[in-house]
Amino acid sequence: MSSPSNRFECRWQASRLLLAAYVLAQLFALGALLVLDVPFAFLGVLVCLAHAAWVLPRHVRLTHRSSIRGLRRDEEGWQLFSSERGWHRVQLRPDSLALPLVVVLRYRVQGEWWVRSVCVPRDAQAADVHRRMRVRLKFSRRRWLAPE
Repeated sequence: MSSPSNRFECRWQASRLLLAAYVLAQLFALGALLVLDVPFAFLGVLVCLAHAAWVLPRHVRLTHRSSIRGLRRDEEGWQLFSSERGWHRVQLRPDSLALPLVVVLRYRVQGEWWVRSVCVPRDAQAADVHRRMRVRLKFSRRRWLAPE
């Protein structure tokens, strides 16, 4: 009988599906602002453009240094990877989702009170890596414990 390994590591890249979904949502929002007779519509357009300038490099295209691009589990618990911080410990939250099309990691960084999210669509990784990540997230013991 073998003992289950407590080690796991995976990385991902930018997703074309996520980019397409984000651009489509932005086009709908901008179109609604331009078609409807809304006072101060130009402010809404500015907010949409500012949101795109912030979100695209950090969460969609993953070109910013603070972009989360990896997940691992070892004896110290769950860790996320970014170029800016390297591997840093996090506490995964129970409302994280591991679905066949997308994995949504909800996490809290040690020492912070707010919860953050990372979306990993299926085209951001090889199919077998995405499946292993989903299985690991669903069946890991002690996955919601805070890092010590």
